[in-house]
Amino acid sequence: MLSKNLPRILIYATLLLAAFFFLAPLYVMLATSFKDAEQIRSGNLLSLPNSLSFESWKLAWSSACTGVDCRGLQPYFMNSIIMAVPAVLISTAWGAINGYVLSMWKFKGSEVLFGFMLFGVFMPFQVVLLPMSQVLGYLGLSSSLGGLILVHCIAGLAGTTLFFRNYYTAIPKELVNAARIDGAGFWRIFFRIVVPMSTPILMVTLIWQFTNIWNDFLFGVAFSGADSKPITVGLNNMANTSSSVKSYNVDMAAAVIAGLPTMLVYVLAGQYFVKGLTAGAVKG
Repeated sequence: MLSKNLPRILIYATLLLAAFFFLAPLYVMLATSFKDAEQIRSGNLLSLPNSLSFESWKLAWSSACTGVDCRGLQPYFMNSIIMAVPAVLISTAWGAINGYVLSMWKFKGSEVLFGFMLFGVFMPFQVVLLPMSQVLGYLGLSSSLGGLILVHCIAGLAGTTLFFRNYYTAIPKELVNAARIDGAGFWRIFFRIVVPMSTPILMVTLIWQFTNIWNDFLFGVAFSGADSKPITVGLNNMANTSSSVKSYNVDMAAAVIAGLPTMLVYVLAGQYFVKGLTAGAVKG
């Protein structure tokens, strides 16, 4: 009996071990964030807090930094919200239109154009920092949230176009051809036929884009100003603030706060992400 169930036991043991290694850093972060400074200095890294203390969370949110930048994560958090929401919506809508055109309204050279757009999926973003900075300067958007929104829309366009184009190729062409025969035009077909069938890929793209934009550090540190830094830059500034005594509990609380929105997105909408992927989001 044991030999018969041995493969299943090994599978579960491997999964539990992988889950332990994956969740151990998160556990350390949470446990440390609820400890006071004395318990951190005297206690074990993996030990539970003697009592729950939310003081480090208050400091991380309001005024944990000391030095040149003496603000907590609150202003950075709001900057990320203001930046991420429109950037996600615009890049997703833009990618949906591009995918719709490249899959159902093909024109001469459309495949070549799509191939060139795919370079944006594999191209390292470091190579566009200087030209993008010049473009933002010409547009008067340097060191502003508007500039960051534009940068993320452009940077995410290749990925969103790829997602929607590959998904729309699986939609039966007969539906579009029948609508054309009935006199429906470009936008009517898009909003009446294509968009209602796009829920799975919309969820995939929204979650994907929100995660990428919220967790981005490169564009945030390169193109933001003093009042437009996103939360990743704020977290970095807080962790690297010079202090006579390092407040690990505050740093850990700040790290959890910074990652909380993406964790909540995956907890609440993770099932839609998986369904969207299996519905053809990455098929081509």
